[in-house]
Amino acid sequence: MTDPLGSATPPRRVVPPPAITSRPGAERRLDDGTVRDVGVVIVAAGRGSRVGGEELKQFRWVAGRPMLLHSVQAFMARRDVALVVVVLPKSHAADPPPWLFQCDIDRLLVSVGGRERSESVANGLEDMPDEVRTVLVHDAARPLVPDDVIERVVEAARGGAAVVPALPVVDTLKQVGGDGTIERTVDRTSLWRVQTPQGFPRELIMRAHSEARRAGRTFTDDAGLCEWLDIPVRVVRGSERAMKITEEADFARAEALSILQE
Repeated sequence: MTDPLGSATPPRRVVPPPAITSRPGAERRLDDGTVRDVGVVIVAAGRGSRVGGEELKQFRWVAGRPMLLHSVQAFMARRDVALVVVVLPKSHAADPPPWLFQCDIDRLLVSVGGRERSESVANGLEDMPDEVRTVLVHDAARPLVPDDVIERVVEAARGGAAVVPALPVVDTLKQVGGDGTIERTVDRTSLWRVQTPQGFPRELIMRAHSEARRAGRTFTDDAGLCEWLDIPVRVVRGSERAMKITEEADFARAEALSILQE
């Protein structure tokens, strides 16, 4: 039996985390000197209701492969990544799609999503091995994020910062009332469109989620969680290719972006 991408279908199972042979907190160094200290949480637990249809949005094909697979492979292409945790809806976590196992299964773990995004991220964080010092949190709905964006985020987070990729707003912004009439023009000078992956020192983001859980707070992104705790968040340059697929028309846009050079 073969899967839609043409390789033999492996047994469906939840992949265990890689064995840790070093002492807690010790770094894992590859033969070429690369330190594997980056952990990635890919949030793919949503239902994609705005797209519609029976199939999960993150499982639909775009630019030649399933949307989620783009992100998993992009992060696993980096030798400094120790583990990628894919957070899926509870209904799919125990029976992931076969194509997911075309990745490096020694660096793959499937986790169960929560009722809110914050809970899904927290579940993924709990599965990180001890050697991870830098954590990236990425939305599966952004399948085309370039490696140079990932690199900028990793570099800043390794330096101790909470960091997000973003692009400055270039359109004129209007505040519109309930009757459809423009009320005022909004100053766009300091406004940016935030993307993912967002990066953090491990201890910082773990503490932030612990504080939010105790306070019963949820957030739409982890930068907002840090802002709530008065933790400074740095911005690095994002990319138009890191667009978020939200509605049906976005699939065609992503297809077009995938073949264009930046």
